[in-house]
Amino acid sequence: MYTYKQSNEDRSTVPLYYENRTPELELTNEQFDADMNRLLEEAELDDDQEAALAREFAREYHLITRDERLERIAEDIVQHFISRGYPGKAMVVSIDKLTTVRMYDKVKKYWERTLATLRSQLTAASGEAREALEAQVAFMEGTDMAVVVSEEQNEVQKFRERGLDILPHRRRMKAEAMDEKFKDPNNPFRLVFVCAMWRTGFDAPSCSTIYLDRPMQNHTLMQTIARANRVFGAKVSGLIVDYVGIFRDLQKALAIYGTGPRGELRPGERPIEDKSALIARLRQTLAAAESFCAERGVDVGPILQSEGFERVRLMDDAVEKIIVNDEYKSKYISLAMNVDRLFCAILPDTRAGELGPRRKLFVVLAEKIHSLSSPADISAIVGPVEKLLDESTSALPLAIKESGAAPYDLSKIDFAELQRQFAQGRKRTEAERLRGTINTRLQRMIRLNHSRIDLADELRRLIEEYNAGSRDVEAFFDALVKFAQRLSEEERRAVTENLSEGELAIFDILVRPGPRLTRKQTLEVKRVARELLAKLVKEMLVLDWRKRQQSRAAVQVLIEELVWQLPTSYTEAMCRERSSLVYEHVYDHYWGAGQSVYAMAG
Repeated sequence: MYTYKQSNEDRSTVPLYYENRTPELELTNEQFDADMNRLLEEAELDDDQEAALAREFAREYHLITRDERLERIAEDIVQHFISRGYPGKAMVVSIDKLTTVRMYDKVKKYWERTLATLRSQLTAASGEAREALEAQVAFMEGTDMAVVVSEEQNEVQKFRERGLDILPHRRRMKAEAMDEKFKDPNNPFRLVFVCAMWRTGFDAPSCSTIYLDRPMQNHTLMQTIARANRVFGAKVSGLIVDYVGIFRDLQKALAIYGTGPRGELRPGERPIEDKSALIARLRQTLAAAESFCAERGVDVGPILQSEGFERVRLMDDAVEKIIVNDEYKSKYISLAMNVDRLFCAILPDTRAGELGPRRKLFVVLAEKIHSLSSPADISAIVGPVEKLLDESTSALPLAIKESGAAPYDLSKIDFAELQRQFAQGRKRTEAERLRGTINTRLQRMIRLNHSRIDLADELRRLIEEYNAGSRDVEAFFDALVKFAQRLSEEERRAVTENLSEGELAIFDILVRPGPRLTRKQTLEVKRVARELLAKLVKEMLVLDWRKRQQSRAAVQVLIEELVWQLPTSYTEAMCRERSSLVYEHVYDHYWGAGQSVYAMAG
């Protein structure tokens, strides 16, 4: 039998954790006997069942649906959801349809109150605090929420008698594909209120949180909590928030066999762990990151205790010690990412405050390292709401600023000055920054002219030699400087050849490799490159030309006609090969109506 534990181990599901947030009007599972649980196990309660529930369990039902209690839970849901580290979707499960609509109305009320408070705070905020508030306001303004419950006869009157209006919810459920919207991770429909629908047989992988305020047991309970265990993106776990005390005796409640193809349980097997286990995972990962730093000679204690420029200096020193080679660099970034994801997963737990400074330190170090290689993209390290999370959870925010060192501009670089900076500075950091600049520039150059791919192979070999220890950091930096000089020369080659970048790319396709050409023949090949590109752009490359077979064929014919005008040094086989290569280049780089890689490059 494929068990729930096995599904975690082979990563077809993510681990589930729970936190007990039962209000002070405490409800323990023992208060509800088997008959009540049996009624609640039904897919939907009809009118007779609801009446029976109200009669037989009047006291317990009253406790669950008491207005004061629902107000507390609604307010807690709002604060909890907007502070969740993983920006996924959530499901609120209530005891019946009437309570589902009541809970929606109350959450909506507290949502608007919280949003108004944040907008008020925004008017007086500045700097990073303002950015954090702006992010939270944007998240709340952009979040959609809705009720999804089954339809029944005379429901309008039934809800009206309780002071509720089901009509706007029913109209929306009929007019919109609510299930598709909730399953779409990019759709702003992030919070759904249900009592029985969607609790079984409904998969929305980005759903990470279940707010559970309905007594359940056995198979239905297992199916409900499994809505949060689907693998998705950076999601490391699912969270079950318990408002009804249903997990007080988890072993007893879930000692059953599962029947679905994923996530089955054996008798006695616990499918979820208390949230303290997730916090323990975070502590272990933090310890692993700290141990890795210590092995590299980095003591995180003094960094955490320092301030201002001293902190910046210590962090820059730490980066220098970590980036010994690509293996160490990749291992550290992986550790930092794991710390970050687990930290986000435990939010908004109050214990995040004590762990926040260490987490922030490791993440900022990773940002610094990542920015040396790829200045324009640190999305792998920083989540879209990181600043918000830091501000809302960390009692000791680091507020670390960048050291101010910018990537090199190869087009304006003074190589002698660069060598001087290297000799006086942090050598690995300077080498890594130059390498990142070279790589960014080289990728752009190859995008414009694929014939430059040999340069990428040369850079790769250079880096492999450094990682293997064949070159020390001084030799590696010297080689990078020479390579950067070659890139600068290559970038100027279009000017020296009296060609545009687009013409140069076609020229290179025609002349590399061979044949050997005289100066006169080289000029003839340039003429062909210029004429070919001019005719294509002017006559052939219309809007959406790549989508029409007739247009593609006309482009191929023109290319072949002009390539056959190449000097006699080109054999018939060469002409056929170059025609094909030029067509592939044009197809990849020119989209029609003046749009191309070269137009985007400015």
